[in-house]
Amino acid sequence: MIYWEDLVVGEEQAFGSVEVSRDEVIEFARRYDPQPFHLSDEAAARTHFGRIAASGWHTCAMAMGVIARRVVQDEQAGLGSPGVDELRWLKPVYPGDTLTISGTIIEKTPSRSKPGIGSFRTATRVTNQDGVDVLTFTSIVLMRRRPAEPATES
Repeated sequence: MIYWEDLVVGEEQAFGSVEVSRDEVIEFARRYDPQPFHLSDEAAARTHFGRIAASGWHTCAMAMGVIARRVVQDEQAGLGSPGVDELRWLKPVYPGDTLTISGTIIEKTPSRSKPGIGSFRTATRVTNQDGVDVLTFTSIVLMRRRPAEPATES
């Protein structure tokens, strides 16, 4: 199990990658962001996108999926997140793109009111297959602290 104490400020983690599928772009848009440029090549051609583009919220969801699978795989003692800061959609994401997600721990803070919990902030980057940043945000994560070792008798 990886606990709050195991995290190192300045450490970068490569979470993994995901391929952007046209069918998923359209499915997500139909359900959650039904703007024409996410649903139709013709409509997208009349915008600055030029072609169908993924919703920014879909891009966030894909990034979260990659991060969450890595956290579970690594058995991190995560307790969820109170939010994100500085969320920026920098470039369009298109079907056929491959997104790579990484993060650098920028801060750790022990909880003042709950001694078994700490939080940390990660500068998260999502890049496309050309290494271009398409999404950045700062995540705030709550994490269990390492349990105290039981005292041994001597």
